[in-house]
Amino acid sequence: MSVTELPGAAAPPPLDPERAAAFRAGLRDMAPAVPGVAAWGLVTGVAMVQSGLTLWQALGLSAFAYAGSAQLAALPLLAGGSPVWVIFLTALMVNLRFVIYAAALRKPFGHLPWPRRLWLGYFTGDITFVIFMRRQQQAPAWPQRDSYFLGLAIANWAAWHVASFAGILLAARIPAEWGLGLAGTLALVALLIPFCMRRAAAVGVLVASVVAVAAHGWPLRTGLLAAIACGVTAALVAERWQGRRGGAGAA
Repeated sequence: MSVTELPGAAAPPPLDPERAAAFRAGLRDMAPAVPGVAAWGLVTGVAMVQSGLTLWQALGLSAFAYAGSAQLAALPLLAGGSPVWVIFLTALMVNLRFVIYAAALRKPFGHLPWPRRLWLGYFTGDITFVIFMRRQQQAPAWPQRDSYFLGLAIANWAAWHVASFAGILLAARIPAEWGLGLAGTLALVALLIPFCMRRAAAVGVLVASVVAVAAHGWPLRTGLLAAIACGVTAALVAERWQGRRGGAGAA
């Protein structure tokens, strides 16, 4: 006798076929980005070991942080013995772009219970956000959009962690001449370029690039912090200005 046949036992709710299809669509749409994500994860794993972290420290950082750009920005500071507040502020500023992501995702996911929104927020990544927003523009009222987003996010999360763990475990055997850092960066840049077609994003990228070049020689990589802060601020201002202009035009 199965569990569902026992007296008083409730059968599990059937899986919604439309949600399952949306989840699979997310997995498929993320597939072209997986090589770039994996290359970036592999680079990050190798960098953590080469910066002096122990095996378990590197594995723990990769598992709990799930923020490759912040990890790579903080690693030279950790290796150089920078103050904790500088390391913390650097990681915080690098991840400040997720404030913009959260604001953009509020409309499609604002109706969900907060535990689910929190769960989806943890899985949010750069490529996940870009691909989802493209689909969101095509079908803004799609009821299964959260399942689609989860499919994107799970594929991104799995590719990142498998590659990151591989980089940590195989760091000593991966030659530097493979050029994985450049390969991963180019793959991700190619995927992010369409997102920069939005005016606010393009403004933020332009401002951040100019400040990063101008402040390249600042100590403790504070030039990077300044570039990120200025880029995010410029993008938020441009987004708000564009929204007001659109509202005025509609009126």
